[in-house]
Amino acid sequence: MNWDQIQGKWKQVKGQAQQKWGKLTEDDLDVIDGKREELVGKVQEQYGIAKEEAEKQVSEFESSCSC
Repeated sequence: MNWDQIQGKWKQVKGQAQQKWGKLTEDDLDVIDGKREELVGKVQEQYGIAKEEAEKQVSEFESSCSC
C-alpha cells in the first residue's frame, strides 16, 4: 500500500499505527492526520530514535499495512 492510500484511510489505519507504536496517543495520531513526515517526527520524538530509524519503521508500516 502506498502512503496516499494510507493517508486517505487514516481514520481506519490509525488503530494499526497505535498498535505498532503504543507510545503515540490518540491526540498524537489526530495531529498526524495521515501525514507521513508528521508520523516519522512523532515516532522519532516519542521513542528517542534517529530519524533514519523512524523512517525505516514507517516504511515497514507502510508496506505491511492491511487497510
